[in-house]
Amino acid sequence: MLKPLRIFMLLGVMLAVAYYAGVRYVQHIPLQLAAGIHTVAPGSSAAQLCRLWQQQQLIQQTDCLLLRLYLKLHPAEAAVQQGVYRVNDEQTLLDVLALFRSGREAQFALTLIEGETLQQSLQRISQATHLQQDISSAEQVLQLMLWPQEWAEPPSNAEALLFPDTYYYTANSMASALIKRAQQALLTELDHAWQQRHGDLPLQNRYQLLTLASIIEKESSYAPEKTLVASVFVNRLRKNMRLQTDPTVIYGLENFNGDITRADLNNPHRYNTYRHHGLPPGPISLVGRAALMAAAQPAETDLYYFVSKGDGTHQFSSTLQQHNAAVEKYILGSKP
Repeated sequence: MLKPLRIFMLLGVMLAVAYYAGVRYVQHIPLQLAAGIHTVAPGSSAAQLCRLWQQQQLIQQTDCLLLRLYLKLHPAEAAVQQGVYRVNDEQTLLDVLALFRSGREAQFALTLIEGETLQQSLQRISQATHLQQDISSAEQVLQLMLWPQEWAEPPSNAEALLFPDTYYYTANSMASALIKRAQQALLTELDHAWQQRHGDLPLQNRYQLLTLASIIEKESSYAPEKTLVASVFVNRLRKNMRLQTDPTVIYGLENFNGDITRADLNNPHRYNTYRHHGLPPGPISLVGRAALMAAAQPAETDLYYFVSKGDGTHQFSSTLQQHNAAVEKYILGSKP
């Protein structure tokens, strides 16, 4: 009676040791899967993936047999979720299967940049990897915009209706969904700036604030002077002076070659603030938070002019005489 019991106990110990050794072995099976993006097709299972990797000579047949036994004992680990995943270097077989089981798909990033036009943003979106392209025109972007009714008449142009930021998405997301997120972010930022605006601004609505901010964005990328640039334009608007800003001229030209000419300045298109008083009919670029706040809260100055120093900053002036001297120094004086 005692001898069979001992045999039974010995067999039990041997099975336990074998189980422990098998589990330990499976837990450390290396998978030489290349680091990067990998797709799990619909209907896939852990066993099917193992067979695929075996066919690709990334894993041994015995490893797949042991995995099948392991999954019989741990059925909760047998399922995987379809999707696109980012695999790291030196992961084990179980690490990769755990990732595929988690559903934590790879995140891709798209950055929209302040100062770019909508067409440049659409080009950037069209080149984004793993993004389903269902938007290709400014008209489609405008159709997606949910402009609040209480903000007066909605824009007739989609320019600047995306907020420049970095947006993350998973593979096979729709471009329209990303654009809607960028539009909602723009509405939030624009409303915040409008609510924080100085009370005496010569602006009638949020769209005019966005338009002014876009000009500020194009005129200066140097954050500390954005409020000074804003003050120049606000002071000119109050005096009914033409804004006379080159970026608005360039925006309205069909074939700008990089050098603005007197003929360009005399072009009567609607955006030319050398020819027309007040703000142009709409924004001319994507607008970041700093430019929005500068338009809403310009510095209190007596400045009416500025000219580029050629180093990314500007010389500001209160009088035309001072401005002409600055032009002589920084523009005419720099020409050969």
